[in-house]
Amino acid sequence: MARDYYEVLAVARTAAEDEIKKAYRKLAFENHPDRNPGDAQAELRFKEATEAYEVLRDPERRSRYDRFGHDGARAAPGGPGVDFSGFDLADALRAFMRDFGGESGFEDLFGGGRRGREARAGDHLQVRIRLTLEEIASGVEKKIRVKHLKPCTTCDGRGGKGETTCTQCQGRGQVRRVQQSLLGQFVNITSCPQCGGEGSIVKEPCRTCNGDGRVSETETIAVQVPAGVATGNFIPLRGLGDAGPRGGPAGDLIVLIEEKPHAVFERDGDDLRIDVPISFVTAALGGKVSLPTLDGAGTTIEVANGTQSGRVHRVRGKGLPGLRGGRGELLVRLIVWVPPKVSGADKKLLEELRKSDSFKPPEPGKSVFERVKDAFAGS
Repeated sequence: MARDYYEVLAVARTAAEDEIKKAYRKLAFENHPDRNPGDAQAELRFKEATEAYEVLRDPERRSRYDRFGHDGARAAPGGPGVDFSGFDLADALRAFMRDFGGESGFEDLFGGGRRGREARAGDHLQVRIRLTLEEIASGVEKKIRVKHLKPCTTCDGRGGKGETTCTQCQGRGQVRRVQQSLLGQFVNITSCPQCGGEGSIVKEPCRTCNGDGRVSETETIAVQVPAGVATGNFIPLRGLGDAGPRGGPAGDLIVLIEEKPHAVFERDGDDLRIDVPISFVTAALGGKVSLPTLDGAGTTIEVANGTQSGRVHRVRGKGLPGLRGGRGELLVRLIVWVPPKVSGADKKLLEELRKSDSFKPPEPGKSVFERVKDAFAGS
């Protein structure tokens, strides 16, 4: 079972963003794989701390986690084709380098900086797809067009012919600049401007990709969306983001789910809500009422005599499927409908009913017990 994220970082639940970042920085540096080669427990602590930090640093995800726990932070736990699990080591390392990779003294901490050129991963991409409630109820395959960077076929993604070690960074991909100040030496580490952080330079750059190893392409991709998703859920498609430069691994394509408003139904989790008008006669005498359903088949409910306007009926199994199984309910609020116009004959009938004590509403402010007492007194 996953540990509490606040416990992992050893911070209070009210901790500010700076406290969270400081706590994560300390744990990440202590347990980084470069500092603990071959130590599986240190690697596990590093991934665990990074996952906790990635959730708590984001105000929206932190709010969902505070309310719903780990399932809330991951948007929704996994249905078919949806991965809301934690980070693998590569994800954790990328997250760490994003926030702390350029810090002063980073390469000294792990003993001498980069060990030769490391292939840089491509960027993650995001796309949004909008779904109707009908599509959410059944699951759907959506085709999307994505413009992303793919490996150049001319040079097989290598960027050209003949690599040589960068003379400015000596193959490290980083350069150090030491500045003197009143407080002592300050070491600033940045990507090498000559090789762009690659550590090497291509002697004969490919004319198709200009030495980058990537070209822009537009591709049609099929996305399998499982039933029961909701706005805020996402589907990560591994390796379908931008390819990395000069043979680097591709990033992911993140498909964000948005739900279109429905003309009839309102969603409430896995339940559906609908207001259904009924006649005064049906409310008073009871009867059957026909209801629309999301699948188009329709259904009926039995309304009891004396039903009050605003009463809610629950129809089991007519809501939306849940990502973890089961199905929600259809919540039907009955609203007594008053005709805007009545015929002369109907008006006479209503005038007769007006005289009956049975059709007089209770006085405002009377309690339930007082109304019951009056009913017995009149019988």
